[in-house]
Amino acid sequence: METSTEKINIRKATLEDGDVLCNLIDALAHYEKLTPPDSEAKERLKLDACGPFPRITAWLGEYEGKVVSYAITCFTYSSFLAKPTLYIEDIFVLPEFRKKGIGKALFDYCALVALQEDCGRMEFQVLDWNKPSIDFYEKLGAKHMKEWFPFRMEKKDLFKLVNN
Repeated sequence: METSTEKINIRKATLEDGDVLCNLIDALAHYEKLTPPDSEAKERLKLDACGPFPRITAWLGEYEGKVVSYAITCFTYSSFLAKPTLYIEDIFVLPEFRKKGIGKALFDYCALVALQEDCGRMEFQVLDWNKPSIDFYEKLGAKHMKEWFPFRMEKKDLFKLVNN
């Protein structure tokens, strides 16, 4: 599945796109003031997105033929809806290519995937300080779920849990 306009093209990443995808992930980490993935994580990421047994789907957004954005999606499941949920792990556009419709095209594409897969909903998270993204999603009709709190257990926490 692929979509395009005169200047914007959205397509699924291939193994040959691995380095470009990792460069975009590094740019997102820089934007979010986080540590980017190390070289071993990048190799796992490439295989998880484009290897023989993909765990995620990576979508690339091109502007005038240049890859300038990406989204990573996967499916979760809603037991109450008895339908899958498309979860957007990352969606990012290089700063110099923002305000050109690329982010909206990529987000719309994810919504199309969700509809084609008969998802009951699409979910994603936004950092609380990222006002431009919050405004962007609210403008598109997304609702901030104040009644749900995200929780996380890191690998060390999982080991501690199962070893007690």
